Amino acid sequence: MAQDGDQEMPDASAGADATTNGVEFVREKQRLRLLPGSTDTAASFAFDHEDHTLGNALRYMIMKNPNVEFCGYSIPHPSEPVMNLRIQTWDDVSVFEVLRKGLNDLEDLCDVVEDKYTIARDEFNTAHPEQAAGR
Repeated sequence: MAQDGDQEMPDASAGADATTNGVEFVREKQRLRLLPGSTDTAASFAFDHEDHTLGNALRYMIMKNPNVEFCGYSIPHPSEPVMNLRIQTWDDVSVFEVLRKGLNDLEDLCDVVEDKYTIARDEFNTAHPEQAAGR
């Protein structure tokens, strides 16, 4: 024990997560990177641990934006869990705002699909209780 009633505390182990008031915060690795050579109207992004599932859906949502000149994605190599996305916009439209809007629009679309699926499943289970009980 230290002087003046202070207590010594052991050092945290390497890689330990931070806690505040008993709430644990898990630090996640950044999964989105801006690739070199990007400008405000033309940029490439790397999404770690993503594949064609997000790439094609996000490309589709971004291309629906009339301010977008080009949007494409690629998976550089099948053994690397990285998806690259390229966005080019017209005039002075920010690619960062276009990406944010595309992600938000895709999230909204997924919410609608989930809601419709849940309603249809519940209606089916109500109409066919004998099949729902077997699950």
